[in-house]
Amino acid sequence: MSLPELINLTDVSKKYDMGSVVVNALTGINLTIARGEFISITGPSGSGKSTLMNILGCLDVPTSGHFYFDGRNISQLNDSGLARIRNRMIGFVFQTYNLLPRLTALQNVELPLIYGNVRNRKKLAAESLDRVGLADRSDHLPTELSGGQQQRVGIARALATEPSVLLADEPTGNLDSHSTREIIKIIQELNISQNLTVILVTHEPEIARLANRSINIVDGAIVEDRINN
Repeated sequence: MSLPELINLTDVSKKYDMGSVVVNALTGINLTIARGEFISITGPSGSGKSTLMNILGCLDVPTSGHFYFDGRNISQLNDSGLARIRNRMIGFVFQTYNLLPRLTALQNVELPLIYGNVRNRKKLAAESLDRVGLADRSDHLPTELSGGQQQRVGIARALATEPSVLLADEPTGNLDSHSTREIIKIIQELNISQNLTVILVTHEPEIARLANRSINIVDGAIVEDRINN
C-alpha cells in the first residue's frame, strides 16, 4: 500500500536574474515525497540542492511549475502564507546549530513556540529536549554543551512545533564521527517511531545511504532517484 502524498513538485524550475546573466538553479524538477519517508539529497557544490531545499522549506517559490505541500499550492502563497507553513509544518536543522548563545537549551527550544504564541511553552520545550535525550541539560548554555549536544538541541527546537517535515541541511557537517552516529540515529528513530518525514541534505555518501531513498542533483536536475536497501 502506497503512503499518502505530502509533497509534490511538478516541472519546477528556478531562475535567478543576475543582471547580465540568468542562472538556471533548477530545471524541470519532478518529485513526489510521501508522508513518513526519509530522503537524502546529494549533489556537488552549485548543483541546486540548496535551492531545492529552500523551495521545499517554503523559504522560496519556483519561477515556474507547481509545488503542492499537504494539498496547498505553495506557488500561489504570499510571504505571510509561506511563513505560516514554515512555522507550523516544517522543522529546520542547520549545520551551524544556530543557537542563541545567551539562552539556555530550554530557552532555545522554546523560541519557535514563543513566535507561534503557543501555550505551555516550557512544558512542550522540556518534552522536546527529553525526546533527544537532553532533559538533564535543559539549563545549560550552548557553550557548556558539546557539538553533538548542541545539534540535539537544534533538533529538539525543530521538533517543538510538531512539524510534518524535518528539513536537515548538513546536520553532521561540523561533528566528529561519534556525534554524527548519534545524530543520525536520533533522526532515524524519529522517522520510524513518529512517522516524521525527513529530508536531509548531505555531502557524505555513507550518510545518504542510511536514508530510505536517495536523490542526486547535478546542474539543477535530478539525475538519480533510488530506493536504498
